[in-house]
Amino acid sequence: MPKNKTHSGSKKRFTVTGTGKIMRGQAGKRHNFERKSSRYTRRITGEVVLAPADVKRIKRLLGQ
Repeated sequence: MPKNKTHSGSKKRFTVTGTGKIMRGQAGKRHNFERKSSRYTRRITGEVVLAPADVKRIKRLLGQ
């Protein structure tokens, strides 16, 4: 039987922790920094835990 392929876009956007949580980057950190405050851009740096409503769908895309 053929194996299911991991969704290429999802594997670039989400990471799975050792305990099984799915982490995602925060939106708004790509462009237009002149109008965004430094305080705001520092706050959206890093990753946050994915919302529980989306976990099942993303795990299926990641092949878990």
